[in-house]
Amino acid sequence: MDSVKDRSSILKLALALTCVILVIELAGGLVSHSLALLSDAGHVLTDVFALGLAWFAVAQANRPADLRRSYGYHRVSILAALVNAVTLIVIVIVIAFEAVRRLANPEPVQGGIVVAAALAGIAINAFIVVGLRRETRNLNLRAAMAHVVGDLAVSAGVVIGGVIILLTGWLPIDPIISIVIGVLIAYGAWRIVRETVNLLMEGTPREINLAAVTSEITETPLISSMHDLHVWALSSEETALSVHVVVDDCPLGEAEHVVRDLEKRLCDTFAIGHTTIQVESCHPCGEINHGAGQHNHPHAHVVVVSSAERPPDEGSAAPLR
Repeated sequence: MDSVKDRSSILKLALALTCVILVIELAGGLVSHSLALLSDAGHVLTDVFALGLAWFAVAQANRPADLRRSYGYHRVSILAALVNAVTLIVIVIVIAFEAVRRLANPEPVQGGIVVAAALAGIAINAFIVVGLRRETRNLNLRAAMAHVVGDLAVSAGVVIGGVIILLTGWLPIDPIISIVIGVLIAYGAWRIVRETVNLLMEGTPREINLAAVTSEITETPLISSMHDLHVWALSSEETALSVHVVVDDCPLGEAEHVVRDLEKRLCDTFAIGHTTIQVESCHPCGEINHGAGQHNHPHAHVVVVSSAERPPDEGSAAPLR
């Protein structure tokens, strides 16, 4: 619990400082007429989303499941990430349009303000990176730190552009740098879209090697075979697995020990924390199809006949016509 509070505090501080950078660079870009600085502010906005989502994920991890949402609230972060990606795509379109316009008609840029604002961003981002490095074991925080480190590099490029304007007065460097920043934002947005769509489609997480998971299960003592293996992500940090395993003839208690051992190895090796393992002593399903969307529980099929189609009972009078 203390570690969760520490992570939450670090993320709140990082989020607040990143918002300060956003305000500085947005104001500096408007005053200096620098599209590169405004583009960097758009890139900082991606950091705000990333840090906000990481903080939100830490908070939601403590929220218990309820009767309406038995898996909890992990998927909220996925929906937020999708909104994040759509917003970034809109930002990229605006940056590209304005960059093309400025390449055709360069506008004067105050290089000194550009350099000062970008240096302030670099200083604050460097402080944030130092704080986030203490929590490198958490996937969410590592992703947030990657965003901040990327913004450090972008801000350095903006500084270089500002210096070139101060020394040479070559104004096209400003929209050129903004286009490069736009490409970086677009790449980040595409990665977010790809990952969120895969999560919403219940796809196998990219860090999971399904063949390795299969080997881990089938090589377990007393397990002779398996079927219906599914691995999906509840969120970017929560992975779930379900599988049917066929075990050799053994007491129920021994089969339970096999399942517990397998659950621990799946968690330790693949970070799969939510497992549902159905134990079978033999394959009971006959010709039942286990494909996606199939009903794999055998039952008697009841045919419902409407009153208009029902034949008259034996011995009863035929209906009047």
